[in-house]
Amino acid sequence: MHGNSVLDAVQLQRKARVTTMLTAIALSFGVAAQTVEAQSAVAVPMAVAVASNPISASMSNSPGESTPESALPSLSDITAMLRAQFRVAPVESMKIARAVLTEADRHAISPVLLLAVMSVESSFDRHAVSVAGARGLMQVLPAAHPQLIAGTTDLSDPAINVRIGTTILRDYLDASGGDLDAALLRYSGGGRGYARRVVLRMQRFDASLRRD
Repeated sequence: MHGNSVLDAVQLQRKARVTTMLTAIALSFGVAAQTVEAQSAVAVPMAVAVASNPISASMSNSPGESTPESALPSLSDITAMLRAQFRVAPVESMKIARAVLTEADRHAISPVLLLAVMSVESSFDRHAVSVAGARGLMQVLPAAHPQLIAGTTDLSDPAINVRIGTTILRDYLDASGGDLDAALLRYSGGGRGYARRVVLRMQRFDASLRRD
C-alpha cells in the first residue's frame, strides 16, 4: 500500500506539472492573440481614414519626406495634359510643367495639388490678372506678400510665379499643421467652396495623368 501511495503521489505531481505548463502555454497564446488584435484594430482604421480622405492621400509629404518617383507625373505627362485639356501652347506647357515639378520637389508638395490650384486660379493663363491685382498662374497678390515679391520683375514668368505661389501655399500648410482645407481657404482669401473645387481638380488630374 505504501509503495502504491508513493507512486500515485509521483504521478499526481507529474500531472500537476503538465497541467501548469499547458495553462502557461495557453495564456501566452491568449496574450499574443490579444496583442495582434489590438494592433490590427489600430492599423485598420488608420488605413481606412487615409483611403477615404482624398485630400490627405493626394497631399504632399512634410518637408524632408520624399514621394516615390513612380507616383509623380512626368514632364511629358503634364505637358500633354496642358495641351490637350487647356489648349496651352507647347512651349508654355513645357515651362509650366518644369516649374511645377521643380517647386513640388523643392517644397515637398504634390505637383497635382499645384496644378489644381493653378487650374482654379488662372486656368493656366500666365498673364491672368484679377480685379484685386493678383497675377499669374497661381494668382500671387503682390500687396499681400511684399517680401516674397521684392526684386521680382515679372510675375507672368511661370518659374517665378510658381516658386512664389508654392512658397506661400507651403507656409500655409505648415501653419495649419497640414490641414489642406485650412491652407486653401487662407490661400484663396476666404473663398467659399474654393478648397472643394481644388480637390475635385486634383482628383480629375490624378486620374488623367495616371491614365496617360
